[in-house]
Amino acid sequence: MTTTVAIMQPYFVPYAGYFRLFAATDLFVIYDCVQFPRRGWLHRNQLPDARGRADWLTLPLAKAPRDVLIRDLAFSEDAEALMNERLRHFSFPQDMNPAFSDFLANVSIFGQSPVDYLTRQLEHTAALLGLPWRVLRSSSLAIGEEFRGQDRILEIIRRIGADRYVNAPGGRALYQAEVFAARGIELRFLTDYTGPNWSILWRLATEDAATIGAEIRTASRYAADRQENETDDVRSLAHVE
Repeated sequence: MTTTVAIMQPYFVPYAGYFRLFAATDLFVIYDCVQFPRRGWLHRNQLPDARGRADWLTLPLAKAPRDVLIRDLAFSEDAEALMNERLRHFSFPQDMNPAFSDFLANVSIFGQSPVDYLTRQLEHTAALLGLPWRVLRSSSLAIGEEFRGQDRILEIIRRIGADRYVNAPGGRALYQAEVFAARGIELRFLTDYTGPNWSILWRLATEDAATIGAEIRTASRYAADRQENETDDVRSLAHVE
C-alpha cells in the first residue's frame, strides 16, 4: 500500500491552499530541523488592516543568530502583550470564532517554543476545517547535518518508509523527479490553488469553516505529470534549505 507524505515548514496562519497537504497525504511532516527563513511565512502573514489594505501580523520572536534552526526559536519575554497589541491593528468581525481568536493571542499557552505554538495552531485549524491530523516533526528523526536540500527530504522519506512525496505546486523547481524515482519514491505536486490567498485566520473570521474545509478537500488534487524539460517559475512555498 502506498504511503503518501508531505514535508513543509510550519507556517503562521497560512492560506487555505497550505492545508490541502493535510487532506492529500497519510502523514504531514513539520519541517523544523532547518534554518529559520527570516523572509518566509513561518512567523508572519498578511491580513487586511482597518482600511482593508494588506498588512503584516508578525509573531513576537526573541532575537536569535541568523543560522538558528526553526526548532530552536523562542518567543520574546513580553510576547503575549506584544501579540495582543499587534492584533488590535486589525479589525476582526465581532462574531469571529472566539475559540480561535483566544487561541491566537495566547502565544505562551503551550510553553516558550514557537514551533509548539505553530503546531498546535495548525492542529486547531485543521480540526475547525474538518481535516485529518497525522503529523510528526522532522526534528524527532535526528537527521544529521550532512543531509541538505533535496537529500534531506529524501532521508526523511526513507526514515518514515513512505513511497510517495507530495508538495505544493511551487516546489517543482526544487526537486529532481528522476532522483526520487531512483529511490522508489513517486514525486507528485498539487494542482495550482485558485481560491483566495488571504490568511486562513481572516477567512475563518469572515466565512464558514465547514465551507472552507470542503473547498480545501475538493482542491486537494494531484497535478498531471509535466514534461521533464518544462520549466516552472512559480514562487516556491516549500522553502527547502
